[in-house]
Amino acid sequence: MPKGQSCPKVKGMQEMQPDTVKVQTLTGPTIPPEKMLENVVDASNFLKALAHEGRLMILCHLSSGPKSVTELEHLLASRQAAVSQQLARLRLEGLVSARRDGKAIFYSLQDPKIIRTVALVYNMFCNPD
Repeated sequence: MPKGQSCPKVKGMQEMQPDTVKVQTLTGPTIPPEKMLENVVDASNFLKALAHEGRLMILCHLSSGPKSVTELEHLLASRQAAVSQQLARLRLEGLVSARRDGKAIFYSLQDPKIIRTVALVYNMFCNPD
């Protein structure tokens, strides 16, 4: 996360106590290697979309509700072109959706997986111990 920026509060975030960390193991039916490979490719693309500070900050801000491009510019202290470029990548990956309201375009989180992932990342890195 860029210096001077803090994690926004994630809507619906539950406080986790350090002594309540649970380790989850992968159990259940195994899937065929071909399906696993397909899933790994999808997971890799999903994680690549998150692997950029600007995109991750956009997703954190959108977790509290829809934001216009102008709002995101101010929250990120970034130029419109840079914000728009990152939003385009997030749209391409199907993680955010856009809606036009007059001249403004509002973005919101689209994929339920991204909401869960942003909450997890928030708990791991932004939640004070």
